Amino acid sequence: MRITALAVLALGAISLAAPAHAQTYGSNYPVCLHVYGPISYYECNYTSLPQCNMSASGRSAQCVVNPYFANASEYGPVRRRHRGVY
Repeated sequence: MRITALAVLALGAISLAAPAHAQTYGSNYPVCLHVYGPISYYECNYTSLPQCNMSASGRSAQCVVNPYFANASEYGPVRRRHRGVY
């Protein structure tokens, strides 16, 4: 009887648990700071890479271009296609 009661209690607790929300990049700023540590997270509050690099200085962090920013291609590396020789 105890095992049945504990099983019902466990199933009830599991069914009431809310799913965790995944963190995504914010889409308002072109540059994000990826902070490493026991809890890794992104801060997307920077308008330029030099501004972000100043915040990352001395921390275990890295600046990345925000892939969800509307004009992210303007801030990232330019990829040029070269024509091959025929």
